[in-house]
Amino acid sequence: MNKFNKNISLPNDWLQELKKTSSLDSLAKPIDFINYEISQNKKISPQPNQIFNAFKYCSFLSTKVVIFGQDPYFQKDLANGLAFSVNKDKPIPASLRNIFKEIKNDLGIVKDQKGCLKNWANQGVLLLNASLTVEISNPGSHSNIGWNNFIFDVIDILNNKGEIVFMLWGNNAKKYHNRINKKNNLVLMASHPSPLSAYKGFFGCNHFSKCNNYLINRNCKPIQW
Repeated sequence: MNKFNKNISLPNDWLQELKKTSSLDSLAKPIDFINYEISQNKKISPQPNQIFNAFKYCSFLSTKVVIFGQDPYFQKDLANGLAFSVNKDKPIPASLRNIFKEIKNDLGIVKDQKGCLKNWANQGVLLLNASLTVEISNPGSHSNIGWNNFIFDVIDILNNKGEIVFMLWGNNAKKYHNRINKKNNLVLMASHPSPLSAYKGFFGCNHFSKCNNYLINRNCKPIQW
């Protein structure tokens, strides 16, 4: 792993878990691609030192919820490595506003309506994009560089951990459904929270109360959404 850019590194606890079941080829391929793109002066979102923030702020041992996003935001300085989250002091995107709206409708209160979701990550919510990177101003540009196989490896080690709540919103996230061990974990599915689809099943899904009830029933601390 020492061939990788020192700014692009997966936290050691996740790395050690992945080594138990994976050759890490799934991690090497996209990182090699990104290093090459950077060498060609391509601009990447999020910044290289933020690519693995989802894992940095949510350790393997603390993970109890996984929420899947799609691509990081492709606008400059917006994405921060956490799905649906943006850097501090940036406008809250429409999908995240709808997430906050559903939390309010479901739980009656939203603890924190800031655009940066680091507080969720620190509580054990892995905010995981299907692609961890994208070229700035070029949406979907990194969807086929190998991140998908890495995500599969992450799901596999979380399957072994068990008692994880997986929230799959939209068709892109639902493709992980068959990879998840549903005997040992809770899988919640709904439409994507974007303005185009939130009214097709995301609003009223009550995923946040269902998640917390599942955690409480397993003597785990619920998430302060």
